[in-house]
Amino acid sequence: MTISGPSPVSGPGPRRRSVVLGGVSAAALAAWGHSGAAAAGRPGRPAEPSDEFDFDTGNFIRDLVPRAAGTPDAGVFGPMDASILIWTTHALQTSWFDALAPYHPTAVGVHSRIPRRPAREAATNRNKNIAGLHAWYQVRKGLDPEQLQGMRELMTTLGLDPDDESADLTTPVGIGNTAGKAIVKARLHDGMNHLGDVGRTFNGRPYADYTGYRSVNRPDELTNPSRWQPAIHPHRRRVGGGPGDKAVWVTQRFVTPQLRLVKAHTFRDPARFRLVPPDHTDHTDRRRYKRSVDEILEASAGLTDEQKAKAEFFDNKFLGIGQSTYAAAVSHDLDLDGWVHLFFTASVAQFDDLIAAWHQKARYDAVRPFSAVGHVYGSRKVSAWGGPGKGTVRVRADEWASYLPVGDHPDYPSGSTTLCAAEAQAARRYLRSDVLDWTWPVPAGSGLTEPGLVPAKDIELRYRTWTDFVDDCAMSRVWGGVHFKTTTERSIRFGTQFGDMAHEFVQRHIKGDVRD
Repeated sequence: MTISGPSPVSGPGPRRRSVVLGGVSAAALAAWGHSGAAAAGRPGRPAEPSDEFDFDTGNFIRDLVPRAAGTPDAGVFGPMDASILIWTTHALQTSWFDALAPYHPTAVGVHSRIPRRPAREAATNRNKNIAGLHAWYQVRKGLDPEQLQGMRELMTTLGLDPDDESADLTTPVGIGNTAGKAIVKARLHDGMNHLGDVGRTFNGRPYADYTGYRSVNRPDELTNPSRWQPAIHPHRRRVGGGPGDKAVWVTQRFVTPQLRLVKAHTFRDPARFRLVPPDHTDHTDRRRYKRSVDEILEASAGLTDEQKAKAEFFDNKFLGIGQSTYAAAVSHDLDLDGWVHLFFTASVAQFDDLIAAWHQKARYDAVRPFSAVGHVYGSRKVSAWGGPGKGTVRVRADEWASYLPVGDHPDYPSGSTTLCAAEAQAARRYLRSDVLDWTWPVPAGSGLTEPGLVPAKDIELRYRTWTDFVDDCAMSRVWGGVHFKTTTERSIRFGTQFGDMAHEFVQRHIKGDVRD
């Protein structure tokens, strides 16, 4: 089977087609180089020699979606690692941009200044695909070598040598290697503490906090109802060598609070971006605090199957946030450069957005709904979702549980909502259109919280525009019970500005209008 891409088109033109995607995104799977995956193979088996990728007309982002069985997040990232996911994905997508820049008429890389290649070398996609793949490999090798095997298999299947360390800038291999290594060098000591070596000489823990953050509230005692309380929740794992799964209870920690110190592309100080205090969860204003809690309980009591599906859709960062840019690139029928530029624009928006969002999370350290519900109503019973298969029932407020697992970081702002808003605005600016045109099927019984029960029948999530997408992304956090409604409303406005700044930043690099 030969996989050949369509003839390239120039720029984000007006042609669109509706897209229905049921697999995992190129962006997500490419980021992980998931073990056991192979290019263009059928589900559950490696690619065979006849499964060929057309380097001249193909698109390495769009076409090389590994089709291995399983999900991309299995064994790679935990459900609450959005900050690490965005950091890792951004490194990858920056390498794509830098690797293809020498083949563009005007573009220059962000972390490398590789000399421009003759126009004839960009007459087809061959050199771009090779450079992009080698850059991708170098990022994987430099930032997550434990997950490298799948990427090695992909390279070998395509006839490329993953061990070719050429730095010859007249060849696509050398260009890709150089671009990828430059990104790794820029990210290893950018403040995220990827190596876990900040303040430590031995036994470093990757991504460990070095800021000294301590929560005001203990997991078992809410002394300040306005501030974040770490949750205690079950972590499913096998223990004691037995045959079954048992629940091990773990206490949350604020995940990567040091993200706020990472160097952004479009600003120097995240404190410059104002976000009004979370007055809706100030416990000294009892009426407003209770109103915020009642909005959460109302949403919990009224959950529909569609709302539950949307809550899980957006909670899965590989899916709701990870695949939307992929869907937009397909529906707008972009060429290879267009894919790379759109992905990079959205990635810069999300990367910078999350740095600023984490600054505000650490600054305000705001309470999550599960703590506030118990504070307002104590042991009294309230109407709410009662747990898997129970529907709406009367439950003790201090035993109320959100539909989604609660995030391991403070409430304000909503990280997921700011990411959706930043990505959407970046895509709108690049595509000059609000059209997303994305449909996602949700099979009956496929829910994670209520497997086999929700949804009761097949449904489809349809997003005609980015505006529709962002609105649902925000409300999904309320339906899921993990963010207050006012938090998500303000988070849309907060996140959108980073899409504008990212577009301007990337356009300067595409046009070559940058200073060394």
